[in-house]
Order: sequence, then structure tokens, then C-alpha cells
Amino acid sequence: MSLSDSLTESTVGLTGRQEHILRATIRHYVATAEPVGSKTLARDYNLSVSSATIRSSMSTLERAGLLYQPHTSAGRIPSDSGYRVYVDRLLDPNDRYSQAIAQALIDQLDWNGSIDATLRHAAQILSRLSGCITLITLPQPDGARLRHLQLVRVDEHKVMAIVVTDAYETQSVLFSLPDEASAAVSDKQRKQRNEQLDHELTILSNFLNAHLRDRPVSELTQLDRQELGREFQKYTDGIALMLTELVQRFATVTHSHITVSGLSQVLGQPEFAETMQVLPLMNLIEEQPDRLFPFVFDPAPATETAPKPRVTIRIGAENSLEPMQSCALVSACYQRRDRPVGSVSVLGPTRMLYENAIATVETAAAYLSQTLTAIAT
Repeated sequence: MSLSDSLTESTVGLTGRQEHILRATIRHYVATAEPVGSKTLARDYNLSVSSATIRSSMSTLERAGLLYQPHTSAGRIPSDSGYRVYVDRLLDPNDRYSQAIAQALIDQLDWNGSIDATLRHAAQILSRLSGCITLITLPQPDGARLRHLQLVRVDEHKVMAIVVTDAYETQSVLFSLPDEASAAVSDKQRKQRNEQLDHELTILSNFLNAHLRDRPVSELTQLDRQELGREFQKYTDGIALMLTELVQRFATVTHSHITVSGLSQVLGQPEFAETMQVLPLMNLIEEQPDRLFPFVFDPAPATETAPKPRVTIRIGAENSLEPMQSCALVSACYQRRDRPVGSVSVLGPTRMLYENAIATVETAAAYLSQTLTAIAT
């Protein structure tokens, strides 16, 4: 049972006034990081009720598990459950912030370089604007398609095949040419033979691109060997071995690389003022990306019984990794050709501005989906 499911019974009976007071308490605490009292809410928010009425409502919210007092004499702060109710029922979309995020990405990103560098820059932009750690997973090559293949002569007997996918991931394989016994040749003859080989490899590269471009990398070995043999008989065995090795390499690569920006952002948050509080989180992000990866990217397709939300939000204890249990993680998948291939996430204290976090990942994911699909076509 999810946290939101367990809250249904206790929160369904909240009155409009109690919802307004919960919303005001959370917004004030997010802005100040200070426990909130009834007098503060009465003074700073247009609740149209006395501080005594506010205090009574806050007591009700505390009994429902949505607020709590960190100290006996202090005001109240939101619990993870309170944030969950706020996220699910009370926050308003920040359309103006979404427009600012979209414009910043359009204005500042240059897609002429490598996709790794571009996504690193995107993460920097988003962390600066959101004030949170930003994590962007690189596009996953599972199901990626061949964009370009080039055969390059290394020497008289070796050829390197270089493959680029539509996710701009590259792999290279070295394979041998058939031995051709011949007498010693002059430098001029060797040069002519190498020039002939270069010419043949150019024609063969064009042939392979014509037959394999846009094909899933897992299907590269399905090239028609008879047609290849009719055109390039002496290369048939070498090309077959090369394609098999390429498929295996793409299948065995570990795809858990996460581009991270904004780690310094958490150091300025009062929740992480003590080094011992932030070190486990820093270690998780920097040293254990394989553990973190399933939390930021879940490519499982939606089903009728389990529709996927556009944005996934894990608050506090909803994160099963202990270093993240004082944090909130907000994620959205981006797609290529309607298939999820990566994600954009922001990570910060549970006292985060959820409206902006949601707008950040949702807008960035939509931008990346549109751009990567356009690049791949």
C-alpha cells in the first residue's frame, strides 16, 4: 500500500478550511524552514478566521498525521504525509515557471555537440533554476537504432567498424581481412593496394548503411548474407563476425550513467547543515549510481490497471534508499519515438517547492522528447 493510499481515509474528511490551513502551513515552511504557528498564519495569510480557530484546525491536522511539532513549544511543520496530501490535492500548476524553463532550454542548449555534453549543460540549467540537484539519465540504447556505420582501414590487414546509434552512443569493433598470399610488393604497389582497399571499404560502408540504417541494433545480424556475398564476397565472414560482436557489446553495456548537477545546492539547505547528514546522500549519487538508477528511471510501460503518471514523486520514507529518506525525488521520463529512454529528476529536501520541481521535470522531459525524436528522424 502506498503512502497516498494509506492517507485516503484520514484525509478524505478534511474541510476546506483545514485544506487552506495545511496549504498555508506548507508554503510558509517551504519559504522559511521555520516551524509555523497559528499567529503567523493569521497574520501572513488571508484565512479570514481567528488564530484560535487556526490553532484548532492545526491540532486536527496533527492528529491526522499531516503536521507535527518538532519541539513541544514550537510551531508545526509538515510531515511526509502532509506533503503527500499537498502534492496530490492542493498545489496549483506553475505555468509561468514552465514557460521560463522551456525558454531557457531552447535558448541555451546546443545540439551540435555530443549528447552527453548537451545533457550535462541541461542539468546545469535546471539545477540553477530549480535550486535542487538535477539528475538526467542518458538515453538508453536498448531498442536504439543504427544511425551510421563507417569502415576504416587500420592497416593492410585490419579494419575498424565504427557504429553510431540514434542515441549518439558509439561502439567500435576491429576485424581482420582475409589473408592474401602474395609476393613482396613495392611501396608503390602497396600504396595502390591500400587505395583500392579504401575505395572498397567506402562502397561497403555505403552498402551497409543502405541496408542497416534505422534498424534496431539488436537486429544488425539479420543482414542478408547472400546479397552481401554477391557484392563483397571476401568481406562476408568478417562483416558477419563484426555485426555479431557489435550486437553483443550493445547488449552488455551498463546503462546507468546519470548526469548530475547542483550538488552544492543541498549544502545551502538547513536540512543538510551537518556534514554527517549530507555525506550518505553525496556518496549515493557520486559512488553508487547503479543503486540510484532504478529510482530515477522506470521504463516499464503503462497498463490499464497501472497507468503511469506523467510525473513520479517520492517523498521522504517513500524512498526506500535510506540516504534519500530526508529528500523528495521528482521525476519524469523523456521519450524517443514514443518509447521512454531516459528521465529528468530533481532531488532536494522534502521542504521543496513542489510546484517548481514538477514544472521543471515535466517541461524538460517534454523538450527532450521532442528534440530527440526530431534528431532521430
